[in-house]
Amino acid sequence: MQKTVLIVEDEFLIAMDLKSILERQGWHVVGPVASVAAASRLLERELPSVALLDVNLGDELVTPLAERLSALGVPFAVASAYDRPELIGGAVLAEAPNVGKPTQEARLVIALARLLESR
Repeated sequence: MQKTVLIVEDEFLIAMDLKSILERQGWHVVGPVASVAAASRLLERELPSVALLDVNLGDELVTPLAERLSALGVPFAVASAYDRPELIGGAVLAEAPNVGKPTQEARLVIALARLLESR
């Protein structure tokens, strides 16, 4: 299975860092994008293997996108400084691994690899 990951992160430098890390590890990165609407447009063109989501995207939460990914069968992780992102973004985030923010490369790669294996 091809390793494709959708990155949804509204902070440009963090998004570029995540993209760089994952591309070095052999992932094909879709995005990154900074909003639910932009991510939804990408999903209409390409369905990634997994997704990495920031919980807060400016003035919106990633919750509607997480619900859509769940309905499409795309597993996702969150990159959040919150200990319990589900308290902010809702129950759909409760089972998602949280790679933290800032994200450690090894933790990120392991979490996404496990999601890929779960497909």
